[in-house]
Amino acid sequence: MAAVTLRQANAVCEAVLEKARELKLRPITVAVVDPGGHLVAFQREDNSAILRYEIAMGKAYACVGMGRSTRGLQEMAQQRPYFANSLGPSADGRFTPVLGGVLLRDRTGAVAGAVGVTGDTAENDEICAIAGVEAAGLVPDLS
Repeated sequence: MAAVTLRQANAVCEAVLEKARELKLRPITVAVVDPGGHLVAFQREDNSAILRYEIAMGKAYACVGMGRSTRGLQEMAQQRPYFANSLGPSADGRFTPVLGGVLLRDRTGAVAGAVGVTGDTAENDEICAIAGVEAAGLVPDLS
């Protein structure tokens, strides 16, 4: 399994923030984790709310923990709420199945990690996450 490099993770963060500024979004927070859920890079814009770190990490960690984007996890949570509710405690609270978490895949298709973005609407968070992944030369997996 290929792991996102520090250089790639920093590129994801920079591009996420750049996209957010382009769209004039509220202050954004972004976390990039490796396939094991370990933090590789993190950025928090000035005036971000205090829970944004936990939310960004919860989105990214949920992606690598379940092997799918938060788009897929959100759909699963709606269909299987009891199961979804059990995942928060199982993941020590690091399970946020809301748009803005995207799996990172390398060019071979291997999972390289995930990004979690929070701060604006969930839809805008996801748009920024995708832009960050693509700018780093990785492939966003929204399934």
